[in-house]
Formats: sequence, structure tokens, C-alpha cells
Amino acid sequence: MIDQIPAPRRQRRNGLEVPEKSTPVPKRRRRGRQIAPIVAASLSVIVGLSLLGVSLYLHSVESDVKRVNAFDDVPEAGRPKQVEAAKGSLNFLLLGSDSRDPNVGTEDQRAAAKNGARTDTIIMLHLNKDHSKAQMISIPRDTWVYVPKSKNGKYGNTNAKINASFAWGGAPLMVQTVEHFTGVRINHVALVDFAGFKEIVNALGGVEIDVPQSFTTAYALNGTRHFNKGLQTMDGAAALDYARERHAFADGDFARIQHQQQVIMAILNKAASGGTLSSPTKLNAFLRATADSVTIDGTLNIVDMAMELRGLRGDDLTFYTSPTKGTGMMGSESVVLADEAKVKSFYDAVRNDQPLPTP
Repeated sequence: MIDQIPAPRRQRRNGLEVPEKSTPVPKRRRRGRQIAPIVAASLSVIVGLSLLGVSLYLHSVESDVKRVNAFDDVPEAGRPKQVEAAKGSLNFLLLGSDSRDPNVGTEDQRAAAKNGARTDTIIMLHLNKDHSKAQMISIPRDTWVYVPKSKNGKYGNTNAKINASFAWGGAPLMVQTVEHFTGVRINHVALVDFAGFKEIVNALGGVEIDVPQSFTTAYALNGTRHFNKGLQTMDGAAALDYARERHAFADGDFARIQHQQQVIMAILNKAASGGTLSSPTKLNAFLRATADSVTIDGTLNIVDMAMELRGLRGDDLTFYTSPTKGTGMMGSESVVLADEAKVKSFYDAVRNDQPLPTP
């Protein structure tokens, strides 16, 4: 199962940007839509702003972004090597943490969740070697994989849900687990606290989301929330409730992944819109909210990366879901079963910087 969601084009309706099916915007008018990674600025704005003048704002907030030693405890001997033909490509591991939801399988994982040491959103962002295209690949959090042994030797060296690796060994063990599962070398890591996610959306003045079907979540920030089918403006709290809900859907985490991808693209389009870029107040609020919500690895220079990738556009970003066979049971646990044959060919293409298989 591989889902691909192309970036929507936008039009103005009652002062708001909404998707449309019009002809492509001529290149001479698209310069204002250029976006480039603020890499690790946020799960939802990993591809961000690098237009004239934006680097000044990035310089002002970079020192405020928290750092994590994501690779110090990752044994180099066991890591995938960079393929020579793919030299220049980059792979980012984006992790969204949600300590609010304590529904984890084991007692150790539940204890870790209470301390915020868990991740419900796992995305690999691949940038091709000339940095003209990017793919965001969502890995379902319940994917059944091999988890290497943790540094303290207490956990791992067993098969488990992929997000258990973060509960057991933080970012380093998650890097090891993802690299073992995909065979792709991770270059940088970003962690986003969903508690601050709503502030990012609010700083943008809300986002436009086209809800595919009506549903009610019983796990909203303030109890319950109902979403009607159709296009609507969501503030930060609503967008967070929308992006985290899975219990209301028969396909559970797969629906949540699709909603997260919708929200990511909505934020990217809003962040790259003229209204945000032309307003120092809005731009500063957006970047500050992002800095408060994000932790990145110690080797990543946000400003240099943003300027290097300033030619990347929203239409150059594509979303996928890691290939699976659907759900199944491992003992008493409901898990997502990876399609091993498709996983191999899929991530071979990522590792070699080749076009990904079509859905």
C-alpha cells in the first residue's frame, strides 16, 4: 500500500486560500511561492521559508531551537552507508511526540509515555541529490519491526512496534530502528512536540482543510469535537484534534496519516503565502512558535540548509506511506504488517536516490 498525495494548487476565496483544479500558475508568477526546508523547524513545516529577508528571521530564532544528540549512541559499524550515486541527497527523520495519549502496549512504554518519551508520528523526508524534489514518507507507528538493543541493554533486540524504540532508547534507538528497517542512512533528526503544534497553526491565522468525511473525536483537547465534511478553516486546537484522531475510523492510523499529510501541506501553503511572508509580525510569530515546539540534532544548521534549498517549491513535495499489507495480530497486539518485498524495493529507490514506485 503506497499512498501519494500531490501538493494542491491554491486560489483565493473570500480572502482565504483553497485548493483548485486550475491550470498551473505561470512560472513568472510563482517566485513568491518558493519554499525551502527550514529543516526541522517543525513536523508540519519541514519544508519552509527561504525568500529574500527570511534568513534574517531564521538567524534570530536558530539559537532558540533545542538540540538533541541523536547520533552519539548509534554504532557507526551497523549503519547503512551513503550510496555514491546518491551523494548529495539527504534523509531527515521527523518525529512527532504526543504525551497526552497514554495508550501504549507495555508497562514500560506507558511509563515512558507519561514522561513524554514516545512518538506517534514517524516521517522520513528524502531530498534528492540536486535538492529539487522532496518526498515525505509516513511510517505507521504500529509497524512491526526489529528493534536493536538499547544502550542500557534493558530493552530491544526483539520485534516490536516501531514507536517502542523511542520509548526504550530515545532518538538514537529510533534512528537505529528506522535505518535497520529501511536500509536508508538518516542524516538529520527533528522532534516536534504536538503541544506546541497548535501555536504554529494559530501564528499563521489558521489553515484550510478539506475534511473528506464527517466524524466526531472523543479525544479532543477539550473533550469531544465534531468535524463536518467539506472545506473549513481550522485554528490550532482544531487542526491538532483533526491530525491526531484515529479511533473514529475503520482504517485507524492510516486515516490519521492522511489527515496529518493534509495538515502539513495546508501549513506549508499558508506559511509560504504572501500574507505571511510580507508581514514581519506574522512571520516572526510563526518562526518563534516553531522554535518553541522543535528539537533538532546538533549537526543541523537551519540557516545554511534553508538558503541552500531556497529553490524548492511546494509542488516539488510528495507524500507517501511506507508499503504495508494492512493490519494483523502479533500475540495480543494489533500491529501494522510491512509488505517486506515492497519495502525493500521502495527504500532501495530512496537509498539510491531513484524515482519512487508509482502508487
